[in-house]
Amino acid sequence: MRKRIVVTGMGIVSPIGGDLVSNWNAVLSGKSGIGLISGFNTEGWPTRIAGEVKDFNFDGFVDPKEARRFDRAHLLAIAAGVMAMQSANLTNGGYDPFRAGINIGSGIGGFGLICSTYADFLKGGIRKVSPFFIPGAIINMSSGLLSIRYQLKGPNLSVVTACATGTHAIGDSAKLIERGDVDIMLAGGTESPLTEVAVAGFTNMKALSRRNDEPERASRPFDRDRDGFVMGEGAAVLALESLEHALNRGAPIAAEIVGYGITGDAFHITAPDETADGSKRAMQMALNDAGIAPEEVGYINAHGTSTFYNDRLETLAVKKLFKEHAYKLYMSSTKSMTGHMLGAAGAAEAIYSIMALQTGDIPPTINLENPDPECDLNYVPNKPIKADIAYALSNSFGFGGTNGCILLKKYES
Repeated sequence: MRKRIVVTGMGIVSPIGGDLVSNWNAVLSGKSGIGLISGFNTEGWPTRIAGEVKDFNFDGFVDPKEARRFDRAHLLAIAAGVMAMQSANLTNGGYDPFRAGINIGSGIGGFGLICSTYADFLKGGIRKVSPFFIPGAIINMSSGLLSIRYQLKGPNLSVVTACATGTHAIGDSAKLIERGDVDIMLAGGTESPLTEVAVAGFTNMKALSRRNDEPERASRPFDRDRDGFVMGEGAAVLALESLEHALNRGAPIAAEIVGYGITGDAFHITAPDETADGSKRAMQMALNDAGIAPEEVGYINAHGTSTFYNDRLETLAVKKLFKEHAYKLYMSSTKSMTGHMLGAAGAAEAIYSIMALQTGDIPPTINLENPDPECDLNYVPNKPIKADIAYALSNSFGFGGTNGCILLKKYES
């Protein structure tokens, strides 16, 4: 018999906050976390803005030795993972370590450490390369470090599917629980891509916003005047459990994961399918997995990158699947506030979707001033609204044509 999967813990560090409460307060106040890049000199660059995690105190989360040895993406993941374990009341055990696993992925991984180590190598040769360079940079080390800390001896994985990473990590982990392989999975995504080379690469793809004079207004999904996405960094991790296991230990239950959809466009290395077929099928698969009708979905946290093609084609996919109901449900992009946290985005947006289910507050899409005529749904412009919803869908679509959708349900005993 198929097991029910619930979320019992959440941890998040993003450009708009260093914990769950500050993140949710920022979302409901429409706060932007976008500003001028402070990590390196961008004078004369076409794009000079990003969503940075600023003034976050890693004390209590990260050992000083880890802070020196591992890429910032791993440090952010550790912080978010510790928060998730704390909020799930799992830090003191209470689980079989052989039936507890972890899956924290990243789209780019330890890119900052790779860049800085190569610069050191060019200056000083082989002696300047740390023996901790390889373990400090590889993508799966976020999972490795947290598995060691909490003795999670079940599956130890890392998904790498570009901007869909966090969503796929959660969905794949839920399926491991559903079929009875494990009782608990720590799942999510992390990213710290704000290096010269990464920003230059996305800039030269003409993917990034160049609204440098108005950083807080630069990420504007579904708006006619959008000119690209804004890079962001951060991490988000969820503690997932079988309902039976959660109830047996008296765990707090935030929401239920009831559906998961995963598809491929097989169309282009970066552009979404012009028919929106892949994203539509992923959403349909999530609904089919849960056994619900499209009309039961009340809210969609959109991938909503603030790029011309994504916003238009995601809107098209929703209209194709939901038909008339597309105009009745709520759909918003929290990337308008956080920027695009790449591999961490899907996990962060799953958390925001869970909070919407819990509180009845639908997050806004800020900076939506002049809607694109082809983007004509209810994107909750600029201010949150109150709505009692039972189901929320969280969408993530990535380079390479990879699509993932998670269907979340308000928990009912």
